Amino acid sequence: MNMQNIQNIYDLSEQTAIITGGAGVLCSAICRCLAALGLKIAVLDVNLSTAECLAAELNSQGGKAIAVLCDVLDKTSLELAASRVTAAFKRVDILINGAGGNKQQATTSADVPFFDLPVEALRWVFDLNLLGTILASQVFGKIMAKQKSGIILNISSMNSYRPLTRVPAYSAAKAGVSNFTQWLAVHMAKEYSSIIRVNAVAPGFFLTEQNRFLLTDKETGDLTPRGKSIIDHTPMGRFGTPEDLLGTVLWLISPASAFTTGIVVPVDGGFSAYSGV
Repeated sequence: MNMQNIQNIYDLSEQTAIITGGAGVLCSAICRCLAALGLKIAVLDVNLSTAECLAAELNSQGGKAIAVLCDVLDKTSLELAASRVTAAFKRVDILINGAGGNKQQATTSADVPFFDLPVEALRWVFDLNLLGTILASQVFGKIMAKQKSGIILNISSMNSYRPLTRVPAYSAAKAGVSNFTQWLAVHMAKEYSSIIRVNAVAPGFFLTEQNRFLLTDKETGDLTPRGKSIIDHTPMGRFGTPEDLLGTVLWLISPASAFTTGIVVPVDGGFSAYSGV
């Protein structure tokens, strides 16, 4: 394989990428990376103003981006978003299901035992992470099925491998995302097109706005006991940065992984490989 062929297998220029939860910490880094590589970016987010700021930033740097208000738990909202994207960019080449997260009310603590976690909070976390991924894949996957091509990339979690303490709904939902990734990969390849691929990344511990002050002290910046435990069990000895995801994301959405579907790739600094001793 010559250098030109190597460059071609990572060439994504002029493709259209839809990123749900696109204005979040991790997904905004993905948006910036893909825009810099010449992709057309649709930033879908329930927070339209934040999505608009990101789209404006990408456009000011020579990219092609739009911000689209979208609630991944509302299929009508997703369908309207799909109409907006196809009107602007004509095609749907890549869907990254980035919308997700946990909720404090669905997290156990010394004051709130598992037995008292409210149903509404558990359902919110489960629906956002798993149902939101399924519904977005229905809407945009249908377009891919008609095109006979496309890539879906889901965001799973280390929790899908080993359920973490305190976050039962989040752990269960992300395990569901990994399982759904495998199911959808087979379904799309067997029923619609063998070149429609579905994979997932499973980030380890990345500092985001949701977990920052669970893992670091708000006043001092020092690790909390939970944060220290995580670092002690991460062989690379640090939290991930958004940029640490980019190489794996690019591989999974590019022709470089043309024979890869139905897998979940950990990006975790070795956390999943370490037994603790």
